[in-house]
Amino acid sequence: MSILLWIIGATLIVSLIAWIGIISLAIKAKLLKKILLLLVGFSAGALMGGAFLHLIPEAVEKSGLSFVSLYVLIGFSAFFITERFLYWHHCHKEGKCPVHMFTYMNLIGDGIHNLIDGLIIAASFIVNIPFGIVTTIAIIAHEVPQELGDFAVLVYGGFTKLKALFYNFLSALTAIIGAILGYFLSTITENFISV
Repeated sequence: MSILLWIIGATLIVSLIAWIGIISLAIKAKLLKKILLLLVGFSAGALMGGAFLHLIPEAVEKSGLSFVSLYVLIGFSAFFITERFLYWHHCHKEGKCPVHMFTYMNLIGDGIHNLIDGLIIAASFIVNIPFGIVTTIAIIAHEVPQELGDFAVLVYGGFTKLKALFYNFLSALTAIIGAILGYFLSTITENFISV
């Protein structure tokens, strides 16, 4: 089996995890409303914990504080400007906002995140197949709580459960785009280096 098929298969499996929110269809609306805010808090905590306790310190260790601080500032600024562009407002009263803008920001961020997951999966399978399988398993372990949190944010932000499932899955499919992009970039790079 070719490496490209392994890569696409692995990213498709990872993308299917976005359907984890389907379990909410079995939960009664009253109970879901009670646990939804907890799941949103879990999602925010996982995101902030991953960034501030793992990614940023590791980046500072490898690249230096000034360099990383600049990119963190650029990242915050880019999402702030994007949110302003998407018509930023904050609603508390039900009925005023059918869908909060932060749901779209979540989809954009999740799409980028999944694209990077696809690149990582492709790179690991290019190294060798066992490494690709191990990396895919690690990404699956990471994706389960992350996708559940994303689903909760989308429902809390005003999407219906089915709409949240659908858009969360579309966002997850960017992993396949990232994987194919990673595979072909490695092929181009390999051909360029061998010339």
